Amino acid sequence: MTRQLDEPPLTAKIPADVDQPDKLMYGLTGRQLAILAATALASFGVFTAVRAWLPLPVVVAVVFPVVAAGVVVAVARRDGMGLDRFALAALAHGRTPKERVTATDGVAPPPGWCRMRGKLPAPLRLPARAVREDGVLELAEGGTAVLVRAGTVAFALRTASEQAALVAMFGRWLNSLDAPVQILVRARPMDLSGLACHLTDTAHELPDPALERAALDHAAFLTDLHHSRDLLVREVLIVIRDHTPAQPAPWLPGRKRQTAREAGAAVVLRRAAETERALAALGVTTEVLDADACTTALAEALSPSEPHLAETAGTGEVITTSTHDQEASR
Repeated sequence: MTRQLDEPPLTAKIPADVDQPDKLMYGLTGRQLAILAATALASFGVFTAVRAWLPLPVVVAVVFPVVAAGVVVAVARRDGMGLDRFALAALAHGRTPKERVTATDGVAPPPGWCRMRGKLPAPLRLPARAVREDGVLELAEGGTAVLVRAGTVAFALRTASEQAALVAMFGRWLNSLDAPVQILVRARPMDLSGLACHLTDTAHELPDPALERAALDHAAFLTDLHHSRDLLVREVLIVIRDHTPAQPAPWLPGRKRQTAREAGAAVVLRRAAETERALAALGVTTEVLDADACTTALAEALSPSEPHLAETAGTGEVITTSTHDQEASR
């Protein structure tokens, strides 16, 4: 039987957390059942060990904290994860060095005559080892990736048939993927100062004085809005990777390793172009990030609250002066 276009599409409920473990018994997962079973065994062992020497009320008082702790660890959650995993993550975080430095060959130990207080910093290991001129990321663990910035569509304003068509086209793109793809949706601060300065600088070029006053008024409005509100803009990034699971073998000649990286870069760029064509059918504007835009996106992701350099020197460019030196000379 065929469905009419004006009929609402078939819907199915999908949990927000697709990695949520399955419930095995009484709404509990296998991990929770294992924790409760271990708690029951520990409580029974404590009960049988002290029952012969202590009265029953004291035995209950001794066993009750063990049972309560096991139930809390099995059922309670913190920041979306179980307390057992939260405790393991906290322990791993406490054992991880907090200070990291750029050291390709590792941090050298101090000489024997040097008395050091505290621990040595750990080497900094970033997920990306280089950004090519065409925007392809060479990953530290091997392989390549490319970033695609995508726009959004007004899905709720579409009719039922249009929504069904959009979902079908998006599903076809997802089914066509044969490599790992990550879709990142984030909100980042928006800076209107550059647009306000551009309006102020170009307002005198307008042919009519009324247009010039309107441009200056709009620039003042943008400046006031920038200083009085914390503006956020939604950004959608699509990370496309290749199939290479690890770096090329170190015993291969340098030319073969370079050839393997070039082949991986060509593959991810081709998949990025296919993604652009597939999402264009949905009315979504896409853009493959070049080297500068990719570097800016990575810097904002690693330290979103810190200012970043407005301009960086490109490959082969000679750095003669710095902004700090120019301001000091003035």
